[in-house]
Amino acid sequence: MYKSLEQALLDLEKAGMLKRIHAEVDPHLEMAEIARENFRQGGPALLFEHVKGSKFRAACNIFGSDERFNFLFRDGFEQTKIAVNFKANPIEFFKQAFRHPLQLFQAGFAGIKSLPRRSGSIKDFEECSLSDLPQLVSWPLDGGAFITLPQVATRPSENASIMQTNVGMYRIQISGNEYIPNEECGLHYQIKRDIARHHQKALEEGRPLKASIFIGGPPSHTFAAVMPMPENLSELLFAGMLGNRRFRYFEHDGYLVSSDADFCILGELEPGLKPEGPFGDHIGYYSGKHDFPCMKVTKVLCKKNAIFPFTVVGRPPQEDTLFGKYIHAITKPMVPASLPGVYGIHAVDDAGVHPLCLALGSEAFRPYASPEEREPMELLKTANALLGFNQASLTKYLLIAAKEDAAGISTDANAIANETAASLDVNNVPAFFTHVLERVHFDRDLHFQTATTIDTLDYTGTSLNHGSKVVIAAAGAKIRKLRNNPSDLETLALPQMFKNATIVMPGVLMIEGPVILENNEKSATLEQLKNTLAHWEFRENYPWISIIDEGALIANKAASTDNILSDFLWITFTRSDPAQDIYGLEETVEEKHWKCKAPLIIDARIKPQHQQQLTVPAEISKKAEQILKDAGVL
Repeated sequence: MYKSLEQALLDLEKAGMLKRIHAEVDPHLEMAEIARENFRQGGPALLFEHVKGSKFRAACNIFGSDERFNFLFRDGFEQTKIAVNFKANPIEFFKQAFRHPLQLFQAGFAGIKSLPRRSGSIKDFEECSLSDLPQLVSWPLDGGAFITLPQVATRPSENASIMQTNVGMYRIQISGNEYIPNEECGLHYQIKRDIARHHQKALEEGRPLKASIFIGGPPSHTFAAVMPMPENLSELLFAGMLGNRRFRYFEHDGYLVSSDADFCILGELEPGLKPEGPFGDHIGYYSGKHDFPCMKVTKVLCKKNAIFPFTVVGRPPQEDTLFGKYIHAITKPMVPASLPGVYGIHAVDDAGVHPLCLALGSEAFRPYASPEEREPMELLKTANALLGFNQASLTKYLLIAAKEDAAGISTDANAIANETAASLDVNNVPAFFTHVLERVHFDRDLHFQTATTIDTLDYTGTSLNHGSKVVIAAAGAKIRKLRNNPSDLETLALPQMFKNATIVMPGVLMIEGPVILENNEKSATLEQLKNTLAHWEFRENYPWISIIDEGALIANKAASTDNILSDFLWITFTRSDPAQDIYGLEETVEEKHWKCKAPLIIDARIKPQHQQQLTVPAEISKKAEQILKDAGVL
């Protein structure tokens, strides 16, 4: 039960999970690269005691390991899971609770003792300015300094109750571009967030939206801001439950203030927009400069010994990977309750989360059908439900399989990937791909949504927030045998400009292709490749081929990629738009349905409209590594 961020950090230090950095560090690139290198090396949480240009200390990598996550939330994690399970499935919960009545009592008591509590006053804070905060610039082309662990609180109306407060995490740009220094900051919220509804309501009523940005405070407050909460379950209640301490707050001039926060930025969102960005984002590329809401800052508050927590995002895995892991652990019971027929869901972190989702469903529309007769029917209903559910609606590639087909598969630990576990697991990416590719009919089982909404951070589509999706559904008996034999590639005579075929896993290849230049016609070279593949004796055994840029694997290895599978996932799904970049042999459209023969070809080369990949100057990396060595961290 932590009352402040500093108390949590001191507890980590006492447990040997935090190191202090006594040397002065520059928040422009240097501090962020120290955080990235420290995470790559599996290092501890870090407390920077001297931040250049700021009187405040800064902390990072607080949540960057299973050990620290479990340690920080050891008092509240299990009771929070119980409460979410109750919210997701109350009938089943009560059935279990009557067999274990203590659990029912614990859930009720946890909820009551976690209600937000009015406490504190403006006298507990001092005033400062945005420029006093550590000016964190994480990547060379970032448009200015950003707050990367904010808790943004808004309410649907000015007289709304505390339990109607939404707390979310959206990036905050505090300098650069056209923002008036110390008077304005950018607030970039993505589509389909609760703050968007609050902002829209305020605009309709002709009033500014009051917003409060909290930084720091107990670690549970930060995690609550990231959580995709069930409907009618407040983030403030969740924070109290997880942190085993009620969320303390007071109101000042109509603004909500977190009494335990290290910093509070108070202001109003008005109708006007201003350019925000660029920003090095969590899928491994920059997001560009676009118009987003601008917040007029009325007051910046800080505690006397405030600490500025931050994280750094980039190509996965990063610290936010741990957030995703524990969000899944807590919300797992919500999936079958919210989406009947879904038995597993995995937004793949290595693929940038939203670009690829693996799901396990059921195919019981025709229970009398034999495996040879079974085809995706119920799976398509389930897929449509998934694409309309919460953040899963941002999925670009959805691969969904029927659980009935997993029965009887070998559990031999030494078997190759296409002999998957008897219970098909969406978290076993190679096994799941194998299961799908063994069964998918490319003339039937690909279902596109074109000219639709996609993730704001995904630039593979036609314009901001606009692109396409594809559902690849698999049900029934195996129709092909996958191969994983390097000698097969000796029989593949690639046409000019294509080279270096690499086996990723059974049935999946990556092939390097020519660079795509501005306005370059790519179809002619792909036709040459398709003509070659049409005569390859193993084309059915390798039904998935990703075309990548020359040298992409080498470049990404330099960016500390763990293995070839991670490269495949990241390159394929962050650099392709289904409607524009999926090809196949003998492509046809019949009754508006696109079909082809194996192999499926995904053009995952960088296109002219794509954003730049994130890199950092070598001298910054070298200095960051030296600072960590001098501090005894590495």
